[in-house]
Amino acid sequence: MSASLDHVPASKSALVLFSGGQDSSVCLAWALTHFDRVETVGFDYGQRHSIEMTTRTQVLARFREVFPLAATRLGEDHVCDLRGFGAVAESSLTRETEIVMTERGLPSSFVPGRNLVFFVYAAAVADRRGLDHLVGGMCETDFSGYPDCRNETLRAMQTVLQLGIERPYEIHTPLMWIDKAQTWALSMELGGQPLVDLILEETTTCYNGVRAERHPWGYGCGDCPACQLRKTGFEHFIETRQHADN
Repeated sequence: MSASLDHVPASKSALVLFSGGQDSSVCLAWALTHFDRVETVGFDYGQRHSIEMTTRTQVLARFREVFPLAATRLGEDHVCDLRGFGAVAESSLTRETEIVMTERGLPSSFVPGRNLVFFVYAAAVADRRGLDHLVGGMCETDFSGYPDCRNETLRAMQTVLQLGIERPYEIHTPLMWIDKAQTWALSMELGGQPLVDLILEETTTCYNGVRAERHPWGYGCGDCPACQLRKTGFEHFIETRQHADN
């Protein structure tokens, strides 16, 4: 796709699970090339990187500025208050605790059932808005082993939503089988350098919500698992492009 986020004609509408991070921003760009109408939904679940609730609105505003043609397909933004759920979860993402590996073999940043809850709420919003397609940035490549990011989990979730709400939902996960370097490459494919620059400057992926430090790969603490994945992916993306140019 060109830097204008060229549209792939379709008479379909979608709801993007949108945190304002790298992955959900790429998924938003993807959705804008695949659907006639795209709405977004964010979740305030008491995450310690709550800055994402602010930056996500800034990212949406920048999408409208940088890609005005695509922005004509970008509709309403919704926010769900899930702080009650966050208070139940024992996770480093909802507590001021160090991210460590637990006895279960999962990092303490795992929020049990988070993506499942997100999709239930997203489906409820989508039902009210008349949207049948749900788009999420989950992946099964360079992820942290979270069971609610797995393809089989999300395929099962799609069936649950179809049966439980009696609507023909489809869950789309454009990043499921690609790593972070390929995610950067997909950004370039979808929106060219303007989209890559938007993601570098505007999105927040850092678990600690750090926006004070600017790195070649964007903003973040540089130490948390999310920053490390983003950093490594960007470096591999740049290396691949340099080799291709030689």
